[in-house]
Amino acid sequence: MEFFNSALGKNITFVRPEYFIIRGFIGIPNINYYYVFLFFVYVVAVLGNTLVMVVIYLDHNLRTPKYVAVFNLAFADLFSSTALVPKVLDIFLFNHHYIPYNDCLTFLFFCYSSLSMQALNLVALSYDRLIAIIYPLHYQVKVTNRFMLSLIASFWVFVIIAVLIAAGLLTRLSICKSVVITSYFCDHSQIYPLACNDYVPSYVIGQVCVCVILWIPLIFILFSYSCIGYALSKVATAQERLKAFKTCTGHLSLAAIYFFPVLISYTFVSERHPIALIINLTMTSVFSQMLNPIIYVLQTQEIKESAKKLLKIRNKSRIRVKKVIIK
Repeated sequence: MEFFNSALGKNITFVRPEYFIIRGFIGIPNINYYYVFLFFVYVVAVLGNTLVMVVIYLDHNLRTPKYVAVFNLAFADLFSSTALVPKVLDIFLFNHHYIPYNDCLTFLFFCYSSLSMQALNLVALSYDRLIAIIYPLHYQVKVTNRFMLSLIASFWVFVIIAVLIAAGLLTRLSICKSVVITSYFCDHSQIYPLACNDYVPSYVIGQVCVCVILWIPLIFILFSYSCIGYALSKVATAQERLKAFKTCTGHLSLAAIYFFPVLISYTFVSERHPIALIINLTMTSVFSQMLNPIIYVLQTQEIKESAKKLLKIRNKSRIRVKKVIIK
């Protein structure tokens, strides 16, 4: 962060508050029930995503480009849930509304980087399905494990750099209007309007990130499935079309769960009550992490079979251990 300040000159000083006050859920009636629900969602998300990662890691048959992307999505879900929910519960459930300046920027970095990676990971899965259905004979050449790892690594690098720039630009703002953030976390869009000096660069980087991380992935996914739908319409039999489409249902469900609530929240933002908007955005930030592993475990035959095999092997090993102990 010091790089941004040194680049502007040593004589320039910025007004940095000692802390921010997070007030997103304050004043909402019966909010403690919602905290219990958030905790339940977090536990299910941690268990589900950990299960998916363990199954993919242990089963060598799942070492394919598609499941490399699924593994990374489970990791990003686990990362974002852990970055967001425990801190939110600490702030509001235990009344730790005062968050130090540097801690707030750190909180912002981890939340935005992990949530952004979820959207970009859906692009990787969409590309995988696009090539697998339209160019099935060239799939193993065009989409390899090395290619998928390189694509995911480039997404991580881009996300980290983009969020670091956004957080770095906040450090050159003089926060003097207020220190109250009316959100459930250190929201970038809530911080820069509190500045008294020029915050146009922060506004611009925020809009660019929304475009690159939200709209462009959504457009690519819609375009890819338009191409997939057109390709499937040329398939001879309905049974073949259904079989090919079933390989996409899991990814389509994930994309719908991630993008639709976000679009609804920001499309009707002026018509929503602030409390309803905060609740809806919280759900958008945490609910997909819980549903993603459930969808893949229930809808993906390979993961279900692998999970069953691992459970059978574990049960057999326990039975053998018991027999040895009895003898």
